[in-house]
Amino acid sequence: MPDLLIELFSEEIPARMQARAAEDLKKRVTDGLVEAGLTYAGAHALSTPRRLTLALEGVLDHSPTVREERKGPKVGAPDKAIEGFLRGAGLTRDQLEERDTPKGAVYFATIEKAGRPAADIIAEVLEDTIRNFPWPKSMRWGAGSLRWVRPLHSILCILSAEDGAEVVALDIDGITSGNTTRGHRFMAPDEITVSSFEDYATKLKRAYVVLDPAEREAAIWQDATNQAFASGLEVVEDKGLLAEVAGLVEWPVVLLGSIDDEFLELPPEVLQTSMKEHQKFFSVKNPKTGRIEKFVTVANRETADNGATILAGNQKVLSARLADAKFFWENDLRTAKSEAGMSAWVDNLSNVTFHNKLGTQAARIDRIAALAREIAPVVGADADLAEQAARVAKADLSSEMVYEFPELQGLMGRYYAEAAGLPSAVANACEQHYSPLGPSDDVPTEPVSVAVALADKMDTLTGFWAIDEKPTGSKDPFALRRAALGVIRLVLNNDVRVHLDSVIDAHLLRHEMAQNGDDPVATRLMQDMLTEIADHGVFGSAVRTVLDAFDGDLPKHIEQLKEQLPDVSRDLLSFFHDRLKVFLRDQGIRHDVIDACIAMDGNDDLTLLVKRARALEDFLKSEDGTNLLQGFKRANNILTQAEEKDGVEYSYGADKKFAEDDTEKALFDALATSEGAISSAIEAEDFAAAMGSMAALRAPVDAFFEAVQVNSDNEVVRRNRLNLLSQIRKVVGQVADLTRIEG
Repeated sequence: MPDLLIELFSEEIPARMQARAAEDLKKRVTDGLVEAGLTYAGAHALSTPRRLTLALEGVLDHSPTVREERKGPKVGAPDKAIEGFLRGAGLTRDQLEERDTPKGAVYFATIEKAGRPAADIIAEVLEDTIRNFPWPKSMRWGAGSLRWVRPLHSILCILSAEDGAEVVALDIDGITSGNTTRGHRFMAPDEITVSSFEDYATKLKRAYVVLDPAEREAAIWQDATNQAFASGLEVVEDKGLLAEVAGLVEWPVVLLGSIDDEFLELPPEVLQTSMKEHQKFFSVKNPKTGRIEKFVTVANRETADNGATILAGNQKVLSARLADAKFFWENDLRTAKSEAGMSAWVDNLSNVTFHNKLGTQAARIDRIAALAREIAPVVGADADLAEQAARVAKADLSSEMVYEFPELQGLMGRYYAEAAGLPSAVANACEQHYSPLGPSDDVPTEPVSVAVALADKMDTLTGFWAIDEKPTGSKDPFALRRAALGVIRLVLNNDVRVHLDSVIDAHLLRHEMAQNGDDPVATRLMQDMLTEIADHGVFGSAVRTVLDAFDGDLPKHIEQLKEQLPDVSRDLLSFFHDRLKVFLRDQGIRHDVIDACIAMDGNDDLTLLVKRARALEDFLKSEDGTNLLQGFKRANNILTQAEEKDGVEYSYGADKKFAEDDTEKALFDALATSEGAISSAIEAEDFAAAMGSMAALRAPVDAFFEAVQVNSDNEVVRRNRLNLLSQIRKVVGQVADLTRIEG
């Protein structure tokens, strides 16, 4: 069976598009071939800046002949129906076959599609792939209609076998396929004729083209680290930059350059970001000091002077870029050290809109500061420091450095806070309050940082919920799922005990106050509600308490709050629970176990909720847990059916004096013992002990069902036993809602 080699040779493809394009080429061609009946043994795709390459091994030389049978109209059907069937099948009437079926004689057609040569199929599939290639951006050039990411120069397409190679003929807008390619643009630009993939890869290597991007990455990294090591330095690892640079060169030549002394005192992150974003340079640091002292650039060719001219040009451009960074840094430091300090930047944020329905960044800072102050005692932080940190945490958004390099926000805030002489906890919070940004990002642990990080994310979530801008399907333009996961990780990693209900209610009120600040009566009432929530933690109670004390007509805003905010609050808490399920499922906790715990009171305390879920998960994995669950479900099913049938609720009145069987009496005793033990353990939040006490019920429940018929002919005994089942449900239900557990 022959092998197929395809190369699409063009002007330079953007580095960020190459890997995806290679996979798209592979998928579209292989899917098209298989759909046409042409299978293969293996496929792999490669890319360089100027070419996409696809190699398939063991391709069939012909597609197989296919026989298809179609059922047609009944014998004796109208001629028009039969003629229509014949047209669809491409047959004549004498080629039809009559067969008897349970519904009478029916015409059947057998359609045979002869196999086709591989070259014909490949030509069709490749032309369709090229003309409909899914580039993020594409262009037309010349007079042709073909669109490609950059002008397409040539198409190499050959089928190679032991007896030689065959060019698969196709012509796309005047670009005809062949068996030639070209090497490196500068060092080997001449045409190269190839006969197989092995021949192609070997000749390209001789023509200064490394075809495999992984090989280019490995060569760059090895050479860069070796050169840095020889100078007593080390390269700062950046896998994203490495992949990008490998997509910029076909023949990587690593060069180690120096940074002018005047720029060495810039923060290392500034140097690294500037060199990466503007020049695609790797940073090289001194491992003893952490200072960035040199850089690595990767050229696309060898030169007679071993890259000296290239380095000189790069260093000249780099110096100009770093001069700008130094200017921004020095200006920002002067502002941070001034009498006004970082507050000048905060004032500027009153002119920066966060969201057209949520006000300015300055207004947002006021809300975050108020919330951080409230959260501070819960996380063990000083309230004054938490508020101070919240007020300056976003100040660097107005700085010149962050304006130039937005990715440095937070980090520059720490540098400027330190320069302004602010406490270290405040400076650290400036950097850490954005974290965690993703599932692998570190979670802040310093109390002030935790307080500000929680306040920041809760303000984002409550704000967008208040204006009904929630995630829908796969769309989440404001990264609210990430914010919710950040809250969950902050709470769990730091063992924070906070009732999210009260936090959500209070902050929703702050958003309402910001929207209705022109109504002094409504504002005062909402402020009173905030005080009540702080004292009692429940929105509904706060509303009732405040309104009971209010003497006069209610402002329309308060009427709306009574109707809307409780629903918004419940919906946001439900969103947290959904995110928590995803988070815990990744840690091996079943969704039904989480649901069983969410159904319990106190489910807005995520730390308590997870503690309960972990204990229940462990319990259900045990033999006692599995068996008790079955006993509970049996009791619940019998009880539910009896209550539906009798139209009453059997929820009290079980009395041991009506027990007839010893197992029945033993279950009464076990329930009495376990109820108190489970209740005490839950009150102490010792869920492991609660599960242990629940496990003690397994044997008496099993024995009861083995020995006793619940639906006794004696109505008094029956009612007593049903009430006993209700007692099982009540006692076990202290731990979790086991009706939600599957199985």
